[in-house]
Amino acid sequence: MSAYRWASAIAPTLVAAYATASALMAPTARAQWGAWHTRNMAAAADKLPDRVDPGSGLNVRWTAPLGGQTHGTPVVAGNRILIGTNNERPRDQRLRGDCGVLLCLDTRNGSLVWQLVVPKVGGSPYNDWPATGLCSPPTVEGERAYVVTNRNELVCLDMAGMSNGNDGPYRDEARHMVPEGREPVEPGPADADIIWLFDIVKECGIHRHDAAHGSPLIAGNIIYVNTSNGVTDEHMMTPALDAPNLIAVDKRTGLLLARDGLRIGERIIHAAWTSPALGVLGGRRQVIYGGGDGVCYGFAALDSGVQPDAQRTLQELWRFDGDPDAPKQDIFRWQDNRKEGPSTFTAMPVVHGQRVYAIVGGDLWHGKPLSRLHCINPVGSGDITRSGKVWSYEFKGFGTATPAILNGLAYATSSDGVVHCVDIATGRPVWTHDIHQEVWASPILADGKLFVTTRNGGLVILAAGRAKHELSAIRLDGALSASPAVSKDTLYCATMRTLYAFGYPRQGRTTSETRRSPRS
Repeated sequence: MSAYRWASAIAPTLVAAYATASALMAPTARAQWGAWHTRNMAAAADKLPDRVDPGSGLNVRWTAPLGGQTHGTPVVAGNRILIGTNNERPRDQRLRGDCGVLLCLDTRNGSLVWQLVVPKVGGSPYNDWPATGLCSPPTVEGERAYVVTNRNELVCLDMAGMSNGNDGPYRDEARHMVPEGREPVEPGPADADIIWLFDIVKECGIHRHDAAHGSPLIAGNIIYVNTSNGVTDEHMMTPALDAPNLIAVDKRTGLLLARDGLRIGERIIHAAWTSPALGVLGGRRQVIYGGGDGVCYGFAALDSGVQPDAQRTLQELWRFDGDPDAPKQDIFRWQDNRKEGPSTFTAMPVVHGQRVYAIVGGDLWHGKPLSRLHCINPVGSGDITRSGKVWSYEFKGFGTATPAILNGLAYATSSDGVVHCVDIATGRPVWTHDIHQEVWASPILADGKLFVTTRNGGLVILAAGRAKHELSAIRLDGALSASPAVSKDTLYCATMRTLYAFGYPRQGRTTSETRRSPRS
């Protein structure tokens, strides 16, 4: 299977749920890849364009060159934008070859501020698929960025890069950014400054498969992140049965605080690529995780002052089976069966109000094209598959995209290109809209508009609300694996080779200035 197919599917407003979660939020918290903590694909923004056209320059602020494959969703923090790509078009000629790259760009014009370059793992291509690049969306809090590299490392980065020196305690950047056996390269001001590094493979014993993907979830001093534990090259077993799927790490030191005790490896049909969410539900601070076994889990959030303990187990509060009739044993007998078989999570679970919304379905590459959007009432303990079910909405296709929820409506996209608008009070469809293109990335809802990107290079803009209305559709310069992002009055979309910043012309700028493309 190609990593392009893998990363396209993985790559997903300050809503009412914030009222209950506000006590969890840091002063600098902002919506990034999904709303802070809740993962709702809705964001606070205004004056976003309802029509763009790169050909004529209509509402194009700037474009910036990326690598040759870009599967990382852009994340905006202040006047910086971070995005994962590959090294097909190296920014530093000393660092050539196949690598994962995290670019930090200036939001004013797309120029380079610094970059993190991470060489490939080596060995089997399934360890770190060629040319895939760095696929994980980072999370930014204050002057620190946290990201999972293509080598399955959770790293803490200085948002200033090396421009203010090497802050440490990690000091081995010169060796980290070159392949094993190569001479170290002295970092300069345009290189990333790694504060600490946690090697998930070494510390947790997970098995790499295809690529690493995880969006770190920050709650106080704790980072929760999935591990990407996966199957063998042959896709017929998960070798690391005791490895965790979800871990908690101290954001200040990078030390392991806890791990799940699920031991679900034998039920993972592909890999643990789904990122967790956080909310206050039923008076309990909970971490919500969609397992590779098709079960949604609720864990008790750790106390902020907890001390490092590699053997500590996260307390499971409840579990909800998203496909209870699917096989749970000998699941690889159904590998590549497109009619029946186990389900898995690819999209993130979303916390909204006192409910969890989770999309579960067959694996995109090896499973059945049938998915369900569940509304879960996360009360009680143990197995709440029956008691916690509020409603389920079934749809055809693979559910690879995280939903967006606002004003009593949930918006979900299927891989076959159908957008579903569902009433969250009843679970009944309000409308569906077929855009006739494959959709694997998550949409973003902002400023009364739903922005949907497609594998065919399409950007489709729909009006949010109970009345179906397509505002515009345009073809960009290549396929889109990454979810779109918004910040204030700007929409960011990343194709394989280009990052676009879309927005209405700002007062005092000429049309030519808004179209200028940096050559950094």
